[in-house]
Amino acid sequence: MGKVEKGCDCRVLHEDIVKLFKKGFNQNPILFKLADFFHILSDNTRISILSVLDQNEICVSDLASILNMTKSAVSHQLRELKDAKFIKCEKKGKEIFYSYASDEVRDIFELALSHISKTL
Repeated sequence: MGKVEKGCDCRVLHEDIVKLFKKGFNQNPILFKLADFFHILSDNTRISILSVLDQNEICVSDLASILNMTKSAVSHQLRELKDAKFIKCEKKGKEIFYSYASDEVRDIFELALSHISKTL
């Protein structure tokens, strides 16, 4: 039989800790932005796009072919990622290539991927 963990059964309120965090904690705009950030990562198609971009910059047509999706559907997901500042685009001739907007976004993706890989 597996180990059963109990929740906190203390009756003591640690007022100093509660006061420290309670003041404005629920209205912190940075935490709302962080929730939005992780919401963007909650879509399988967007994760697939980021996985491809982790290897190379790419245009919509190639990405649509890789993902077996229409260019319109891929463009919609790219717009979501671009609006959230996960990716950027650069026009090269008649083509537009997409890549990560920053090393930090790439690092977060790779760190999460590493964590998940270790749990399998």
